Amino acid sequence: MIDPRITKLADTLVNYSCAVKPGEKILIEAIDVPHEFTAECVRLAREAGGSPLVTLKSNQVQRALLLAGSEEQWQLIADVEKHRMENVQCYIGARGNPNVSELSDVPAEQQKLWESTVWKHVHGDLRVKKTRWVVLRWPNPSMAQLAEMSTEAFERFYFDVCTMDYAKMSRAMAALKTRMERTDQVRLKGPGDTDLTFSIKGIPAILCDGKLNIPDGEVFTAPVRDSVNGVIQFNTPTMYRGTTHENVRLVFSEGQVVEATSSNTEQLNEVLDVDEGARYVGEFAIGVNPFITKAMKDILFDEKIGGSIHFTPGRCYDEAPNGNDSEIHWDMVMIQTPEYGGGEMHFDDERVRQDGLFVTDDLKPLNPDALK
Repeated sequence: MIDPRITKLADTLVNYSCAVKPGEKILIEAIDVPHEFTAECVRLAREAGGSPLVTLKSNQVQRALLLAGSEEQWQLIADVEKHRMENVQCYIGARGNPNVSELSDVPAEQQKLWESTVWKHVHGDLRVKKTRWVVLRWPNPSMAQLAEMSTEAFERFYFDVCTMDYAKMSRAMAALKTRMERTDQVRLKGPGDTDLTFSIKGIPAILCDGKLNIPDGEVFTAPVRDSVNGVIQFNTPTMYRGTTHENVRLVFSEGQVVEATSSNTEQLNEVLDVDEGARYVGEFAIGVNPFITKAMKDILFDEKIGGSIHFTPGRCYDEAPNGNDSEIHWDMVMIQTPEYGGGEMHFDDERVRQDGLFVTDDLKPLNPDALK
């Protein structure tokens, strides 16, 4: 018998996030997730009148491909996957990982080949821009360990987060979108020597309310490309290309990262030197999910932490364009709740959030007590 939580989650992805319509094709890309979940997505997609396509992948196999990869190989894989992506209207990416560090020993140049072919041409250019898509992390003991929870407790937490009332959250987010779209200057103060200013004038604010990511809960925009000045000290670990970075500190001048340090400073700068756009920021976002309260080194969760922001070196999104392009898009999270050192957020010299809680009447419905 199927766990009813699995059915509820699959239903959220198929009928809320992707809103599959009769006659549409939906690609379900399942990476190290239980077959019963994938099968339930197939069943519900067909029940909605869609035509499901399925690809099963493995991070262990992906590592072997990356290590053996050549540009010709990845270009062929990209061409094949591009053809399929061009012919679907919806996409579910369900991504598990028994070992979150599986790719940590793959050389950066090998990972770059995949990023510049499959990721860019299949996902960046097609999936993100031209399909109704949603990406999901699947719970497993590896994630539970990162969250410092038992497997059973983490699964309960996971399903609470992923099947929450996203429609209610969406309604409360509308006021934050309005605020952001009439704001010019943003100032962030927080742990360490964080004191950062930038403009978001004229750039749309986008609601992330369960339509693209599960879990979800953020409103994002982008800074005006050359407007970022000051220092930001991130107080959560961040993982990129299988390597964990602690205490990332970025110094900005006229939009550009001019100094970058972390627990792996050499590798951090190696990523930021991939191309010119990697040292500029493509996204600024505010996290509001009330069920996610601490970092667990999984960005689909961490970037939604209630009381957090994330700042993203690299490519901007088409929905909130600031002209920055890059092969990378690296979300880095700073939490402003008291447990993480507190902090302030100001819009045009008005304080709108203090120590992770919104303080203006229009935004208070986004605080945890109101959303749960």
